[in-house]
Amino acid sequence: QGHLVESGGGSVQAGGSLRLSCAATSRIYCMGWFRQAPGKEREWVASINPGGTTSYRDSAKGRFTLSQDNAKHTLYLQMNSLKPEDTAMYFCAADWGWKCGSYNEYDVRRYSYWGQGTQVTVSS
Repeated sequence: QGHLVESGGGSVQAGGSLRLSCAATSRIYCMGWFRQAPGKEREWVASINPGGTTSYRDSAKGRFTLSQDNAKHTLYLQMNSLKPEDTAMYFCAADWGWKCGSYNEYDVRRYSYWGQGTQVTVSS
């Protein structure tokens, strides 16, 4: 369950788009995307919850969209209208147990498994 592989990062100009992927080895239950810029704390970006509901941080609403491919156990984060302040290392995180119901979606303690990260760089 615990192996996550991210892909899709890269460098784009402001206003561009990227799609990040996070492939798991079993059915998606609760999964989130976080990001961390140099010198800053890791922050929550978006998540999908048990039952399929999705949530986004305010700065991502209207620009970022989560989707999933159940057959591939993969969660996608489509990022449009990218801004320089979106520049960060993006990590996906997941759990399949009690934590999903015990911690808020933006709480790193909710997730036992983390990917290696994929870099997103947005230039102005």
